[in-house]
Amino acid sequence: MSRHTPVRPVDVESLFPELLPFRRESVRLHPRPGAPTCKDSSVGGPLLWPFTEPWPVCREEHYDYTMNTTGRPEPAVPLVPIVQVHRADAPGVPFPEGTDLLQVLWCPYAHGEFCYPLPQVHWRDSSAVGGDVLPTPTPAAGLPEDWYPEPCVVHPEQVAEYPSRDLPDELYDVLRGRFDALLTETGLRYSHHLAEAPGIKLGGYPGWTQEPVWPDCEGCGSRMEHLLTVSSWEFDGESWRTWLPDEDRADENESGGRRWKGDAHNPAALCLGDAGGVYVFECRTCPERPAGHWFDCS
Repeated sequence: MSRHTPVRPVDVESLFPELLPFRRESVRLHPRPGAPTCKDSSVGGPLLWPFTEPWPVCREEHYDYTMNTTGRPEPAVPLVPIVQVHRADAPGVPFPEGTDLLQVLWCPYAHGEFCYPLPQVHWRDSSAVGGDVLPTPTPAAGLPEDWYPEPCVVHPEQVAEYPSRDLPDELYDVLRGRFDALLTETGLRYSHHLAEAPGIKLGGYPGWTQEPVWPDCEGCGSRMEHLLTVSSWEFDGESWRTWLPDEDRADENESGGRRWKGDAHNPAALCLGDAGGVYVFECRTCPERPAGHWFDCS
């Protein structure tokens, strides 16, 4: 079943024409529980990984909450699949020349000062993965299960976004009065209902929980571009009003008071910190396409 974000309840660009230069397109993946194969676009599903290429592992130090210490695990921990997306399912996302498949994995143990998952980005030509495919490893015992997704099929949809936390301060000052008037008149909060799409998505603006932290490329020094947001939830108690797909809406009698059907709120069974998110970035200036990341939560 396809997923369709409802038509915006107001014309954002007519109300706030100053936002037009900041419009970006993102691809909402709309993951839902399923049984994807290694040939499918998926969240948390098996990857199309060449049999001749070793599966990536994490050899970094991990934070152990039970011991309040850090240490390097032995043996090394296989990374877990997060997202696999074919170019055909990612309209508008700039794939490197000669590639048509994006694969993102990470180590779900806590790393570094802010205790974040550690992601890796791989681009490949799916037609070059001939012959046998390496089986996707079963997640190692003892991993924090809500730090990696359950297998989900995806229903990609391209939507328009506008910045909220990334809105320049001087422009926010210009628009604040109109934002407040819209809230008073319609109950629509610009940041929750009209700006960035929530959930797991490609491109657009990061779905920040805290203030923005855009990494710079270590090679060229330029600010990296947003590639992927992996959020704990697909929407929250406010944003569902405008971002919950039409196909997942339910009346109160069907859902016991909820406004959505089934697992639409948290289909991948994730809880990253205090319902936060991981943001993956890339430098599109450097030929090797280096990646960066950030993690935040409430």
